Amino acid sequence: MNSAEQLPFEFDHRPSLSGDDFLVAPCNREAVAWLDKWPDWPSPFVVIYGPPGCGKSHLSHVFMAKSGALAVTSAGIDDAGLPSILSSSKNLVADDGDTGFDEEALFHIFNDLASREGHMLITAERAPMDWPVKLADLASRLKASPAVEIGLPEDDLIKAVMVKLFSDRQIRVETGVIDYVAKRMERSLDAARRFVEAADKTALAENKGITLPIARRVLEDLTAAD
Repeated sequence: MNSAEQLPFEFDHRPSLSGDDFLVAPCNREAVAWLDKWPDWPSPFVVIYGPPGCGKSHLSHVFMAKSGALAVTSAGIDDAGLPSILSSSKNLVADDGDTGFDEEALFHIFNDLASREGHMLITAERAPMDWPVKLADLASRLKASPAVEIGLPEDDLIKAVMVKLFSDRQIRVETGVIDYVAKRMERSLDAARRFVEAADKTALAENKGITLPIARRVLEDLTAAD
């Protein structure tokens, strides 16, 4: 019996550009609902924000798969890069929107997308009202844009992600091991992925299954590395 059969979590899911399914849970349900509404958004911008490891980047890939959006970075959004961006796509996605985008360029993008019925998904750690925006026109546009928070993943979501990742690797893991790890690891999806990768490497190196002692040791090593 594999780990997915041992832990039959019932989660809705959405396909992403990376090929991985994004699991829908209470902590991210509202954000996913906004992606499901696309293209019927009331504003060119929608902002999804939350702590590191909550799944924002994965949601960006879901939006890219759904809309064909072009991924842009703060370095690429400037006077030089703007014409190329706007001519490439009318749907965009930008991670880390609260880390220093060119405000004039971002304001220009908003107006351009509004005129073409395009959209931009922006992810960030903080809500737009907490961004250090100095351009008043941009600040007002951001304030009027939908902003949705993603919380830290629940235990069941962390367990389900680990089950799926182990199942993808065709690895058998007992329910007790999954429960033990989920209660003690950092509450983030990135941490779940790091654990699965490290546990797989350790088990392969020692030619063993992923037992509780191995899981405990991997957790200790990851904690020490952090």
